[in-house]
Amino acid sequence: MFPKVTLEQWRMFHAVVEHGGYVQAAEALHKSQSAINHAVQKLQSLLGVQVLEVKGRKAELTPEGEVLLRRSALLLEDAAHIEKIAETLSKGEEPIVRVAVEVIFPNEILLPCLNEFSSLCPNTRVELLETVLSGTEELLITGGTDIAITARVPSGFLGEPVYNLEFVAVTHPDHPLQQLERQVTLHDLRQYRQLVVRDSGIQRKWDAGWLGTEHRWTVSNMSTSIEAVCEGLGFAWLPKPKIERQLNEGELKPLPLEEGGVRRVELYLVYADKDSTGVAAKTLAELIFSATENR
Repeated sequence: MFPKVTLEQWRMFHAVVEHGGYVQAAEALHKSQSAINHAVQKLQSLLGVQVLEVKGRKAELTPEGEVLLRRSALLLEDAAHIEKIAETLSKGEEPIVRVAVEVIFPNEILLPCLNEFSSLCPNTRVELLETVLSGTEELLITGGTDIAITARVPSGFLGEPVYNLEFVAVTHPDHPLQQLERQVTLHDLRQYRQLVVRDSGIQRKWDAGWLGTEHRWTVSNMSTSIEAVCEGLGFAWLPKPKIERQLNEGELKPLPLEEGGVRRVELYLVYADKDSTGVAAKTLAELIFSATENR
């Protein structure tokens, strides 16, 4: 029969290891030292294995304790996850929803969704995190967002396609590349300045779309990139929904590229953890899906 070791006994065992001794663990958990000692002794008795040995004033892991520490860490993580889900279910609407959105996602879709969301969940605040490239992935992995709209679904997550975005290579109408009177080649592009938006990630940065031109300027947000291209400072692939007005008014002009003048990027909606996602976050996700269904 499997020994009936409780989660609390496992937690106390971990606390002794983490804090380096029974006294320190007792202080960290706000329990008596005797309670900590009794829990660990009971755990060892039930398992029939010594997991800790005291050397001086410090409790050290035995080889068997090292194995059980690693395995029980997964058990405690699962328990914490279940408790989080239960807490979410018991509270109903959560007080805040964090949503990470790639800056390329059209505001004309997002903002009406947020407006409708404010009516459906008036007591929930929204923290909108505008991200670029790997910045979205980092927020998902580190738990910094509840839902995300991203062009790349990180390993270990599932995403649903939500929007297919078209990028267009453009310049100011008077840019030298527009004066060649022929199709523009990759060699031509490399002679001129390319404008790119800086990756908002910290751990791993991507250079998506960069052609290795002699001159590259990097800006921090999409609106600056659009304005810079309108000023004739270089060329860039820009999301078409973001530059419809500039194209229609002649401030920007598509480049007659030999190939690759138009690029398509699939955007996905990803839950950080759907099981523990609250009612409000799921409501916002459904609004976004509905708004993009026929686009």
